[in-house]
Amino acid sequence: MDPDWLEPRLHESDLRVVDCTLHLSFDPETGARHTESGRADWDASHIPGSVYVNVQEDLTAADPDFPYQRPSPARFADAMASLGISDDTRVVLYDRARNSWAARVWWLLRSFGFDRAGILNGGWERWTADGRPTSTDRPEERDATFTPDPHPELVADKEQVQAAIEDEACSLVNALRPADFDGSNVVKYGRPGHVPGSVNVPAVGESAIVDAADQTYLPRDALRARFADAGVTESERVITYCGGGIAASSAAFALHLLGVENVAVYDGSMAEWGRTDLPIETD
Repeated sequence: MDPDWLEPRLHESDLRVVDCTLHLSFDPETGARHTESGRADWDASHIPGSVYVNVQEDLTAADPDFPYQRPSPARFADAMASLGISDDTRVVLYDRARNSWAARVWWLLRSFGFDRAGILNGGWERWTADGRPTSTDRPEERDATFTPDPHPELVADKEQVQAAIEDEACSLVNALRPADFDGSNVVKYGRPGHVPGSVNVPAVGESAIVDAADQTYLPRDALRARFADAGVTESERVITYCGGGIAASSAAFALHLLGVENVAVYDGSMAEWGRTDLPIETD
């Protein structure tokens, strides 16, 4: 969704705008992960009528085996209802982090059968750069019932990823930065490197699918070229992964924009794979 589409519709009662921001950083020496809530940013200023959701606290399994693990259907439905999102709500997602957290919530919604969600292209940075309205008001609560309809084909586990290594009909896409993909960066996920046979299409950073200047997704022709150059667009099935399933969701969203539908996100990603004895390679 572009800001021009959203701004005149902010008053519409069946629309819910959701700020999905988390701030993720890694210790440059140890690779230790640190995540900070974006609620303080939302409290200070947000798109009028929007609500805030913390992906780590609200949209992660109750007792996760790895960071940001997809929650149970019941837990997810409760979180959506608390945000005022029901089965017939239209949802626009945004963040302050190059669309990655918004894409994660988009993928979660889709994996539970909800297709009435879009991402605000460029997020908060583009919205404010355009001088569009902001607010500090809290929206009124809404009664809502969300009915999950899980789509397991959109979620990959480590067994499916291992099988895909030898499957020429399936492409494995690593959405991390090139230095994380090739293992030259500080180790963040147990072991350096990537799943054997996977290709690197970064969601952020160098050669990314998101423009660093305005935080919008590249035009469709440019997106298609990125994935085509990696040999992805003609695959019968695609599995995206990253460190914790966040950048992978952004890559899955970009493929969705291109009409590539048979795409799953490896939920555990390198946070799980890197701490097992499953094969890994650097190059």
